[in-house]
Amino acid sequence: MSDLVLQLKQINKYFGQSHVIKDVNIDFEKGHFVTFLGPSGCGKTTLLRMVAGFYEPDDGEILLNGKRIERIPPYSRNTAMVFQEYALFPHMNVFDNVAFPLKVQKVPRLEIKQRVEQALKHTNLTGFEALYPGNLSGGQQQRIALARAIVTNPKVLLLDEPLSNLDPKLRESMRFEIKELQKKFNFTIIFVTHDQEEALSISDKIILLNEGVIQQHDD
Repeated sequence: MSDLVLQLKQINKYFGQSHVIKDVNIDFEKGHFVTFLGPSGCGKTTLLRMVAGFYEPDDGEILLNGKRIERIPPYSRNTAMVFQEYALFPHMNVFDNVAFPLKVQKVPRLEIKQRVEQALKHTNLTGFEALYPGNLSGGQQQRIALARAIVTNPKVLLLDEPLSNLDPKLRESMRFEIKELQKKFNFTIIFVTHDQEEALSISDKIILLNEGVIQQHDD
């Protein structure tokens, strides 16, 4: 049985006349931490958003567990994304923010409660359920976003420069916490960063991108 959970095959993406992703082919193994590394504008976030379903490739195939998903909407894919700005709902408390994707999936109420409690436990947010994001620190908001992502038990967890807004000390701490979550749940993670030191410290595999082309990949 193959250990491949995700495959990108001959992916191309255009924005108008601009060819931003060029013939990208990548295989992702189950439980691996893969980082897209490169300068701003190199195509790494565009590639991540295609896996998430927010963009469709103009050419090529995206396969999750062998099934093509490139035309399937984000909420129907077994993936979860943490955005650079966290994208939390300010009018919802912590519990409701984390529960939101489960409510969209129409998961039964009791199961939602159990799964949210577990996600909060694993992100050190137990006791914060009734608080609102605006009253919490950047690190705590980051944990809410992570809890909301892992509560769906995704096959692939997508992280778009999630630590860039944190101070260096907190950034290092959150890096460790993300790695621990990966080990605990055996997630396949795709992590986007332009920070080489960060990529080297956290990754099983690094994909170096420049101008929409894979320049190098190292295990």
